[in-house]
Amino acid sequence: MDSVRAVLIDIDGVLTVSWQPLPGAVEALREIRDAGLPVALVTNTTSRTRASIAGTLADVGFPVAAEDILTAPAVTAAHLAERFPGARCALLNSGDIREDLEGVSLVDDTDAEEAEGTEGADASVDVVVVGGAGPEFTYTALNRAFGHLQRGARLVAMHRNLYWRTEDGLQLDTGAFLAGLEQAARTEAEVTGKPSAAFFEAALGRLGVSAADAVMVGDDIESDVLAAQRAGVTGVLVKTGKYLPQTHRAAGGTPDHVVDSFADVPSLLGLSKRR
Repeated sequence: MDSVRAVLIDIDGVLTVSWQPLPGAVEALREIRDAGLPVALVTNTTSRTRASIAGTLADVGFPVAAEDILTAPAVTAAHLAERFPGARCALLNSGDIREDLEGVSLVDDTDAEEAEGTEGADASVDVVVVGGAGPEFTYTALNRAFGHLQRGARLVAMHRNLYWRTEDGLQLDTGAFLAGLEQAARTEAEVTGKPSAAFFEAALGRLGVSAADAVMVGDDIESDVLAAQRAGVTGVLVKTGKYLPQTHRAAGGTPDHVVDSFADVPSLLGLSKRR
């Protein structure tokens, strides 16, 4: 893989689990950076801002800064500005990511619901924006989102991951709830994070390289690896994080490369030959 000029890297399950480094991950990322390869950490994480993620990773030794990170919320903000300029958006998300949603008009959807039908009220919701799942995904909150969709609001989701891995094991994520909202409201979400092609295009544009010159390393075979391959990027699947053998076998395609962990990536890239 001597032609690789940039590396896209998922964070959760690849570099860390519950924000603690996986064995060899810090050293591997340092080796990639020391070889002069630009990197972009591309993540569907929606519970933290780019600055918060960078600070947490730097604290445990990773050589990263906020400008190295591309999050689903940041891409979502750009998508909303382009597709729904000025839209009033109701956000359902676990964690405070408002800093990365610059320019997005967020409304309190509780007030919006109460104002529906009130003469002179201007509190309707144009877009329901769904981020990462957590305790906030209560029946009341999901039903409120369902109500907005029935009244004509559009549905935008930062991702549709079914689960992610923490130190306590696999945990349900947005996709498990999003499917229900889509079916109940008879609509289909516009997905802005991985696996959307726009997400990978944004990352490549930030690094200034073509898809053919980049490699994507991830633990989600569908959203990370095969989605990257559809965008023309070489895909590398790691057997950490949410990786499951049965998911690998049932996948809709074959990864370009499979390694045990991110610690194996420098060798795969042939970095020792470049020195």
